[in-house]
Amino acid sequence: MGAVELINVWVAGGAVWPVAAGPFVGSFCGVLIRRLPAGRGVVGGRSACAACGRTLGVRDLVPVASFLALRGRCRFCGAPIGWDVLAVELAATGVAVWAVLAGLDGAVLWASCALGWALLTLAWIDAVCLRLPDVLTLPLILAGLVEAAFLEPEALNARAFGAAFGYTAFWAVARVYRRVRGRDGLGLGDAKLLAAGGAWVGVWVLGDVVLAAALAGLLWAMRRGRPELAARVPFGPFLAGGIWVAWLYLG
Repeated sequence: MGAVELINVWVAGGAVWPVAAGPFVGSFCGVLIRRLPAGRGVVGGRSACAACGRTLGVRDLVPVASFLALRGRCRFCGAPIGWDVLAVELAATGVAVWAVLAGLDGAVLWASCALGWALLTLAWIDAVCLRLPDVLTLPLILAGLVEAAFLEPEALNARAFGAAFGYTAFWAVARVYRRVRGRDGLGLGDAKLLAAGGAWVGVWVLGDVVLAAALAGLLWAMRRGRPELAARVPFGPFLAGGIWVAWLYLG
């Protein structure tokens, strides 16, 4: 199938719309990534240059296109914008493309993209700030159960049990680790993210999610060198990746 035929299939099936929305959603994800850890409001407040403080106009905020047109610099003061702005917009688009290539369509496709975009935002925040904000993890738990209730009612019980078990299991591990080692080794944000994973993929897949995340996190830490094994490692990105892959191919 050629590129033109593939595009026609995507348009006919409605798959092009989540992909087209990807950069715009990615722009909003970028706002969440920058503002939530700083405790800033997300809805109120105009976007402004971090260097000169000038308020940005519409032509400065078009996803991907504005960054490329401005060559990654502020239109007013010439300060670098930061490649992370472009990267998150492209990553959000990649999430939608990945979901389409996994063969999803219709309401399930949109739900999958919403999951992927939320996981992307959580993973990014945790990688940078070692935080998994409740304002994202808790609604994600509810969203998984709502998706099951409307689109996969036969899986609702397994999803609800998965959410409860995911949180309880990581909460218990965190308590035992603190009692044995005398310090925190696993944050409750991770427990809430695993609960969200259970609400989306069900209880029976959670073991695969945790195993994949643990192995990926261990390999990453080993690549960084032995001292990194004793340092704080953000587990959220690996957990988010495990949930995403499990949803697409094991759920």
